[in-house]
Amino acid sequence: MTEPITPRPTDVLLVVDVQNDFCPGGALAVPEGDAVVPLVNRLARRFQHVILTQDWHPPGHSSFASTHPGRQAFETIRADYGDQVLWPDHCVQGTHGAAFHPDLDIPPAELVLRKGFRRDIDSYSAFAENDKRTRTGLAGYLRERGFERIFLAGLATDFCVFWSALDARAEGFDVAVIEDACRAIDLEGSLARARAEMQAAGARLVDSGDIR
Repeated sequence: MTEPITPRPTDVLLVVDVQNDFCPGGALAVPEGDAVVPLVNRLARRFQHVILTQDWHPPGHSSFASTHPGRQAFETIRADYGDQVLWPDHCVQGTHGAAFHPDLDIPPAELVLRKGFRRDIDSYSAFAENDKRTRTGLAGYLRERGFERIFLAGLATDFCVFWSALDARAEGFDVAVIEDACRAIDLEGSLARARAEMQAAGARLVDSGDIR
């Protein structure tokens, strides 16, 4: 039986990309993506500190398949910084798809971190763009405020949650991924790989019921 987790003043709940385009009916819908919303809402009331991330792409972003003539969504190309999955146009700045899910209700959110706004670099992690050199500033913000443990929820488990968890561990934070408050895209086994790599990096996989 998992020991109950009681959130501390030095803990933060990091809610990743719970946006319309990642929910059913959206341009890049994660299966059952909207199912995380009530769980996230409940979790947010157990934490003193909550941060949201928001995918925020300009039109014609380099990660969009439509930007590459002859290419299809979910193909992989080689970018200057490595392999890049091509996506349907999604979370374009100022659009309905980029807005948070309308039922997301997190009054205590203290920061909204926008990512993916540089046209030529995609951004999965809340800590760094996909080139691994361009930082978002989140690590410094968290350290300056004295946070020690990061609890992750949101979309998608095997992409933005996954990379955020790895980078948070690399920055020296304790990390727990609240699995039932996340949903995955699961491209060709990506969820199983993500779970294994997060655990290998020292991130804990927990359930929302463990947090009391």
